[in-house]
Amino acid sequence: MRWVTRVDVEASPDALWKVVADVERWPEFIATMRRVECLDGKEPGPGSPVRIAQPRMPVLTWRIIEWTPGRSFAWQSASGGVTTTGTHAVAPRGDGSSLTLGIDQTGLLAPLVGLLTGWQTRRYVEVEAMGMKRRAEESG
Repeated sequence: MRWVTRVDVEASPDALWKVVADVERWPEFIATMRRVECLDGKEPGPGSPVRIAQPRMPVLTWRIIEWTPGRSFAWQSASGGVTTTGTHAVAPRGDGSSLTLGIDQTGLLAPLVGLLTGWQTRRYVEVEAMGMKRRAEESG
């Protein structure tokens, strides 16, 4: 199962990346995030564990599996027979930038989980993209 959302942002890629990479501040401007905590006490980066609490979802620990400063990162969490990978990518676009967020779910139970919660996952990804867009446009 895969969900992807792309939005154009009227802010520089640097301004957008600052918003995307500052994961612990996401709850300030993204309604689908209650708490985001870097568990190793460091800045996010490869291998960093991050605990995320969201409405209507179990609290999960994600591990950053890819970190390309200024461009993208991906993190992954496994629970109940499903591995979920979240991707976050910033790219230049004219005078602004674009943001692409994706969720991929794999594993034996992924089709069932996608059927039961796909609408919520799609909505959350869209809300998160719009929250990051607004924050970057306000700050950058």
